[in-house]
Amino acid sequence: MAAVHAGPDDSWHGVIKSETQFPPVAGRYHLYVGLFCPFAHRVLLVRSLRGLESLIDMSVVMPYPKGDDRGWPGWRFPASNDEYPGATVDKLFASDYLHKLYFKADPEYKGRYSVPVLWDMKEGTIVNNESAELLRWLPTAFDDVLPREGSAAQLDLYPTHLRSEIDAITEWMQRDLNSGVYKAGFAETQEAYNEGVVIVFAALNHLESLIYRNGGPYILGKHLTELDIRAYTTVIRFDVVYVQHFKCNLGTIRANYPVIHGWLKNLYWNVKGFKETTNFKHIKENYTKSHAKINPLAITPMGPFPDVEEGVDLNFAKIKPGSVRYPVVLEKQAELYH
Repeated sequence: MAAVHAGPDDSWHGVIKSETQFPPVAGRYHLYVGLFCPFAHRVLLVRSLRGLESLIDMSVVMPYPKGDDRGWPGWRFPASNDEYPGATVDKLFASDYLHKLYFKADPEYKGRYSVPVLWDMKEGTIVNNESAELLRWLPTAFDDVLPREGSAAQLDLYPTHLRSEIDAITEWMQRDLNSGVYKAGFAETQEAYNEGVVIVFAALNHLESLIYRNGGPYILGKHLTELDIRAYTTVIRFDVVYVQHFKCNLGTIRANYPVIHGWLKNLYWNVKGFKETTNFKHIKENYTKSHAKINPLAITPMGPFPDVEEGVDLNFAKIKPGSVRYPVVLEKQAELYH
């Protein structure tokens, strides 16, 4: 485990755990998020699925503006809770910008002012601002505080018998899908875009076959794991943002990937926490109104409509898996996932 915060260029890597600097205490910690961010969305899902809402309150930044090319001054809080639906004032410090929170923790900080941020009100510092780390340990951090009965108590997003498989899938999912859409979307040359977009669809082809092979309704079959959270926060944004804004338009989830589409609809409509933490206004307006190089007029498309289609059928065996059969995509799929 890295130091909690090794210096101005480092993130925060603290862990909430008994008999440490950050013990599990209800009401001691505060979460800062943006509803637009797929990485902050991971932590929102854990908070909801695990029933941590009453233990950890949260503040929500506005989805735009972000600032200049270097991200300065960064994400802003509304002046009041009525300024932008779903965004909140900074409930702890009444800050106007998120970067001021970072400077409270380290006046010399030189990194990015990103969400999520988990803040310790007692120590007056950041516990952790790395979504992958929070996704891994936050689900069990408050086990000694929470009720031991109920579906939330039974939730195990990283079960022992599936850990090696989760770790292997996480490696390519983060590289090729979660980060892959950004590599394609922010590419500044035709060559970089061509390479990036092909990898994204190779990953989606592979995910489609993986869910089908395991029989659904989750990626590894009958057990909801952190993989479903990792994939959901990217896939739920795919048709509504990444297809047009990041030029990931070799296909769509709803037209080309019936298995992923069924998996997505089931999570959104049937699993409490997924729909509740998904805000399409924040998602659409963040991407389209804070990336001036990509969308200089900041016009937000209306579609697609509806954001998530209804009609969930959990009989994955009768679905014929789809794919994007662009030859270079199939070649890359065979190369990456043989």
